[in-house]
Order: sequence, then structure tokens, then C-alpha cells
Amino acid sequence: MADLSINVDGMQFENPFVIGSGPPGTNARVISRCFDAGWGGVIAKTTSLTDTPVVNLAPRYAKYYNADKDVIGFQNVELISDRPFEDWEADFRLLKEKYPKKMLIASLMESYDKGRWQELTERSAACGVDGFELNFSCPHGHPETGMGAAMGQNPDMVREVTSWVVEACDIPVWSKMTPNITDIATPAQAAREGGAHGVSAINTILAVTGVNLKTLRPLPTIADGSIPGGYSGQAVKPIALRMVKEICMAMPGYSVSGIGGVWNSDHAIEFLLMGANTVQVCTGAMLLGYDMVQDLCSGLSDFMDEHGFTSVDQVVGRSLPYFSTHHDLVDRQNAARQAKAEARKASNRDNLWGNANIQDETASLTTNED
Repeated sequence: MADLSINVDGMQFENPFVIGSGPPGTNARVISRCFDAGWGGVIAKTTSLTDTPVVNLAPRYAKYYNADKDVIGFQNVELISDRPFEDWEADFRLLKEKYPKKMLIASLMESYDKGRWQELTERSAACGVDGFELNFSCPHGHPETGMGAAMGQNPDMVREVTSWVVEACDIPVWSKMTPNITDIATPAQAAREGGAHGVSAINTILAVTGVNLKTLRPLPTIADGSIPGGYSGQAVKPIALRMVKEICMAMPGYSVSGIGGVWNSDHAIEFLLMGANTVQVCTGAMLLGYDMVQDLCSGLSDFMDEHGFTSVDQVVGRSLPYFSTHHDLVDRQNAARQAKAEARKASNRDNLWGNANIQDETASLTTNED
């Protein structure tokens, strides 16, 4: 098997596949299952200080099916962790003691208050976590209180809050980007200006999965009502790939953790080729199970062997040079057509005699014609 390890911002991942923040990383018990299954890292479910109000709904998910009844999209209205932060401190310490070489990244979210962000940062860092992911991207619930995507859609806030966290710790910091914005490279650049070592992209897309045509209630239906929620799953992958590409081309060499609709190794490899250094999976693990990481690893290893890559770094960003502009591609297409026509004309030269007078035809084949 090829060497799948990769060092990103000083964090050594045994493979580039990371459980994304959400239900698969909701406590030490399930995070342990992820590490035992072979994931290179886990980003824990987003935490806040204990007095931050968090009340989750049930049910809170809705599936989107294609005509063959395959699940291609998944919507959630889940909030961040509702566990006391003191429980998370115990979990972080336990996990780093049990899995010292696995990368454990804490996901943080707080209100627009420097003291609260820095307290959360310092207390988490004291537990031994390897890095931070700052949740500037939750699309539902928290934006109503000025958190999550409400911050991520404001580059000045992204820059400032990122700088608060970087100031309070000496471990890597990633800022997680919202896709619910016109130009995702703008807040990504603000995060870098604030000192972030990298960014994660994308979080879920604000959406309405559908409507129950019998009850007329939107999905998911909770207490006879609904709200738009975060959309994930295979259907978002093309959008996520485009946004990862935009960040990577705007900031070459900047670390990116790619997220969005990864169901198999081909999907994950596509994110690496777009410039992502690591690939996060959340919804895929929820629906397919933690063991899907084995397919991701074996598929990447086979791909690297097939193409002669000896490190994951050699895969990262390899498809970016093929992107261009529409006008450039028009010019290339016209040049290719002209070259093809000239080649055809040259190969059929004898068949073309007689289309002009013989003197001109003779002159066109003469190198020193006056």
C-alpha cells in the first residue's frame, strides 16, 4: 500500500481522511470508534461554553431521494453539542491519552465576545487537542443569535475572531467556511489575514429538502412546522469541489480541508486533486458507517500506485492547472480546429489539385517563391 500519511500545518495524519464535525464525533465513545476504524483524524462536534443555550430538535433530519430511491441528499437542523463543556474537557483528555498519535481537532463556536472565544480555546488546548476548527458556518439556529454563518458571512468578523483564537493558543487553527455566500474566497482570505493556518470548506448549504404532499408540511417536519436546514450528501459534491477549487486557486499553497458529499474513494480523490490536503466525511459516515474509511484508504492507495505518486502531497492540486477561462478555451478550440484542418489539407494535398490554377498550386509548394 502507498504511503497515505500527510503533514498539514504541523499535524501528522496517518491518512488524509478525517471525520467532519457532527454526530459521528459527538462524544468520546463514538470518536473512539472512528479512530479504531482507521480514520486519520476526527473533528469533534462543535462545542461552546456550558452557559451557551443549545436545544436540539427531534426529529431533525430529512433525506432526499432520486428516482431509484437512493439517498443523494441529506438535510439537518441539528445544532452544536448540547453537552456541558466540562464533559468535553474530560473526553479530550481521555482521547489523547488513549490515541496519542491520532489527530483530534476541537471545533469551537461562541458568541461575538473575545473573552468567551479565548476561554474556550485555552481550556480546550489545555486538554491536549491537536488543533482547532472554528465554526463560522452553521447555517441554521445559531445565525439567529449572531453565531455560525452570521459570522462566516462577515469577513471582518472572521478575521477578528480568528485572530482572537490564534492569540490564545500555539496549535494549528482552521476556520470553517460557509457556502452560503457569493465568493467563498473572500472570508477564506480574511481567515488567513487573521492568522488561520488553513480553512475547511464547505459546511452545509441552506436548503429545503421538500414538502410532504399529503400534509403540505415542509421537510423535516418538527412539531407540525419546519425551518430551512443544512443540506449535505452526494448532491452537494460538485458545488463543494468548485468552492474548494476557488479557495485553492485564490491562495496557492494554503491548506484546505475539503468537505462535501464524499461517499467513496473516487469522491475523496477528487477533493485532493482540487487542492484539499485532507478530506472530511460526516454525512457519508452517518449513512454508510465508520468502516467506509477502509474503502477510502484502499482506493487512494490504488490510485497513487496507478499514477506513480509516492506521497499524498503529489496528488494535492494536480488538476488545478487544467482550469482556464472561457475565452482561453475558445481560442484553444479554434486553434485545434485550424491545426486539424491544416493537417487534413496537407494529408490530402494531391486530392486538392485542380481547385485553383496550376501555377498558384505550384507556388504554394515552393519554398523560395518570389
